[in-house]
Amino acid sequence: MCGIFAVCHPSVCGKRPEPFSVQKAQLLSSTQVHRGPDCHNSYQNPTTGDLLCHERLAIMDLTCTQPIAGTQDDHQVVHNGEIYNHEALRKKDLASYSLKTHCDSEVIVFLYEKERSGAICAHLDGVFAFALVFGDEFLAARDPVGVKPLYYGKDEKGRVFFSSEMKAIESICGPFEMAAFPPGHFYQPDKGFVRYYQPLWFDHRFAKNPLNLKAVREALISATHKRLMSDVPIGVLLSGGLDSSLVSSIAVREMRRLGLPLKSFSIGLDQHAPDLVAARQVAAFLGTDHHEFHFTAEQGIENLKKLIWHLETYDVTSIRASTPMFFLSKGIADLGVKVVLSGEGADEIFGGYLYFHNAPNAEEFQKETIRRVQLLSTADCLRADKSCMANSLESRVPFLDKNFLDVAMMLEPEAKQPKLRNGRATEKWILRAAFDTEEDPYLPHEILWRQKEQFSDGVGYDWIDSLMDYCAGQVSDAEMQKAAERFPHNTPHSKEAYFMRSVFDAHFGSDAAAKTVLKWVPKWQRNEDPSGRASTVHEQSIAAKEIVSV
Repeated sequence: MCGIFAVCHPSVCGKRPEPFSVQKAQLLSSTQVHRGPDCHNSYQNPTTGDLLCHERLAIMDLTCTQPIAGTQDDHQVVHNGEIYNHEALRKKDLASYSLKTHCDSEVIVFLYEKERSGAICAHLDGVFAFALVFGDEFLAARDPVGVKPLYYGKDEKGRVFFSSEMKAIESICGPFEMAAFPPGHFYQPDKGFVRYYQPLWFDHRFAKNPLNLKAVREALISATHKRLMSDVPIGVLLSGGLDSSLVSSIAVREMRRLGLPLKSFSIGLDQHAPDLVAARQVAAFLGTDHHEFHFTAEQGIENLKKLIWHLETYDVTSIRASTPMFFLSKGIADLGVKVVLSGEGADEIFGGYLYFHNAPNAEEFQKETIRRVQLLSTADCLRADKSCMANSLESRVPFLDKNFLDVAMMLEPEAKQPKLRNGRATEKWILRAAFDTEEDPYLPHEILWRQKEQFSDGVGYDWIDSLMDYCAGQVSDAEMQKAAERFPHNTPHSKEAYFMRSVFDAHFGSDAAAKTVLKWVPKWQRNEDPSGRASTVHEQSIAAKEIVSV
């Protein structure tokens, strides 16, 4: 996991813009140094001026540096992410080439040397944002779902910039053109943006496969195993919810088979937080080396400005959930762990958010799962990557494996909708049932069938309440009345949202920056507060528990 920065100098009528300064590029790239504190390098093509900079967090082949060269010095690549099938590519597709390192990133430049096409992206099984210089050719690309962040922009001279984080290019491109690089696309100067990832499940009408619990289980196991590839210590984020607990269970079994220990990590406001209680139970069941962290609401509020600078968003949901994840990742990094597995994506794939209970029919349910997966790059993927990389920690997400997506997203939607169990409609029924094995169980039964909690709520409800109260005290009624005048795009509709937007605006003041953000809003719900407890399903569940306790 790393930070990349690149500048392309497209030829117009046979003439290229003047070369961008290497020294200035290195300075801009260094604003992402938290993404890669281990090594910093750059390359500029002497003929075209095309430029690559890299901030490296060493995970695979710790002696390697980037940019990585191909067979010639003017064949270079910088990459952020992991290519999980790099060994298979070396043995088959690239068997005739003499690769020089054991770094997974190296296969990208050699694949391009072999095929000379952006179509190489379809051969890569993993997550990536990369930029490649090949003589006078240039290629940039982003992984299928957008697990890894990437932004692009243009300056007044027509040069095209690319960076892992927006902050590296906003001062140059903000006044002109800047946006998030679209997931599942590659860019070349003569072609523009080209979509290379267009699976059948993008069209809801193809989701007709009958329920196959074994296929779901085996696909997630395979996706998790491949993400244990690492030359540095690895751990798991364990919230105590279904998704992270399943990933942890699969991972610990494989690590045990390899004779290796596995650390697990969780966070909450105090030891009584819902997630911590559940995570403790799961860790004991699995036998992980468990670590528990706490943070206070006051610490979260004090960290908001720094956090929003790292996140590059003013979306309330992302900021709420990123606060505990930021403190958790800091604690993990302080222990010397560089890689963790996480459970992002399952709620989008299986309709796990509580508002999915209100879907009017199976077709609309399926359409919404597709929409949410396609928007992960603006929400959970952004949160997981940037709140962890703020502390130089790589997060890996097995649920967003390409093969797992093909299996899960092609299931008939009727099978994925919440099903009645013990008198209550249960979300993510398929995922729970797939791992509900009597012999050698993956999880305690009560964890496997535990109701969904938003991560920002599960750390302790006082976090959200304290945050809302604080923001309400920072924004006046008069300011709210003029919110549309100050923020015509994505106008904030609460004092909490107004405050977040104000902080974002202080960091990133361009209109282009504001337009890179997409707000997370639940559908089919009378209350647009993104917290899961705003759902009537959650309210009914709490009421039922209170009746039982009485």
